[in-house]
Amino acid sequence: MQAWYFTEMPYPHLPPLDTLSTMRVSLPSKHFDPKIGADLYNRYLDEYMVADDAGLNLLLNEHHQTATCIDACAPLTAAILARQTSKGRICILGNPIANRSDPIRIAEEMAMIDCISRGRLESGFVRGVPYEVFAANSNPTQTVERLWEGIDLCIKAWTTTDGPFNFEGQFTHKRAINLWPRPLQTPHPPVWITGSSDLENIKRAAARGIVFATFLQPHTKVKWMFDGYRGSYVDTGMPGGGGTSYMPLVFVGDTQEEAEKGAKALTWYLDAKSEPQYRNPPGYVPVEYNVQALKGTFTGRTDAMRKQSLEYLKDQGVLIYGTPDDVAKQIRRLYDLVGGLDNLLMMMQAGHLGHEATVKNIRLFAKEVYPQVKDLPRTRPLNAKVAAE
Repeated sequence: MQAWYFTEMPYPHLPPLDTLSTMRVSLPSKHFDPKIGADLYNRYLDEYMVADDAGLNLLLNEHHQTATCIDACAPLTAAILARQTSKGRICILGNPIANRSDPIRIAEEMAMIDCISRGRLESGFVRGVPYEVFAANSNPTQTVERLWEGIDLCIKAWTTTDGPFNFEGQFTHKRAINLWPRPLQTPHPPVWITGSSDLENIKRAAARGIVFATFLQPHTKVKWMFDGYRGSYVDTGMPGGGGTSYMPLVFVGDTQEEAEKGAKALTWYLDAKSEPQYRNPPGYVPVEYNVQALKGTFTGRTDAMRKQSLEYLKDQGVLIYGTPDDVAKQIRRLYDLVGGLDNLLMMMQAGHLGHEATVKNIRLFAKEVYPQVKDLPRTRPLNAKVAAE
């Protein structure tokens, strides 16, 4: 099992949260102090370098118009880390391809990063979270098909090496595509996808051998999604061969008291506010999923879950915290509950959790926890033909 360090690069220096109606979309940028922001960017990059040195892989994402994530351009961050690190793989999870006008520009950026990193890139794609529909002024009913058209076009651009080709899609129209540079990895970097509870999308990812990831969900929902993925998997021979990935909040302390203090700091992320009109744009999810939500099925990161205790979040697998041996035990429990796990993605910094605590968290996990869980076997399912061989 591979372990990945992650922070959303938050900007927590805000007025009291009870005085704000939102931390996303419409929070005035006057609350962002560029001098503080400069310190935070450099600090967060330093922590990624600590994680790389400790033997962890590196996970990045981007969001827009939000204080929860000031990494507004994950390819830029990945390019910096591609040059400043040397060990861990670098996964962008991901490029919001449904909200960007030119998929080929993304393919070019990823090829550059793969070359700079000497083949350490994992290229993830997302359609963008609901509130970013407003920031991008995109059509929520088209984001799924934009996502898949963009992914398929990037893969074709990476793997076509005999000169220009024409592409006439539903959303993208290109007269001559001839990618320079090419990615170092052949035929292309491993592809990831996240951000969907739609089983049909999960099956599409499985059929393409794409790694599927989900974040901060109750273990019952994670298993439901992973079962859907594994039941649909077809081995396409892509680099990485697909697989499953899940991200909880993770804090490791020398003592239970220290771990609980760190865990409370991480839950700042769960308290992030957004106004209701931005949470579920019409057409963003299928009607049946909204019906399930109204019935309380698979509540996920709802307000009700956010109000629960640390112990409840730990039981659900949303939050993992404790001493090293206890954290290793919780990871093995989660692994069993979801039917196996290929990639453990860990949000190990959030909110006001400081630099020293974050570095200690990283190093304790890498030294004392990871050796206990690293050998958990990959669970990538094989189709009947491959299994017989």
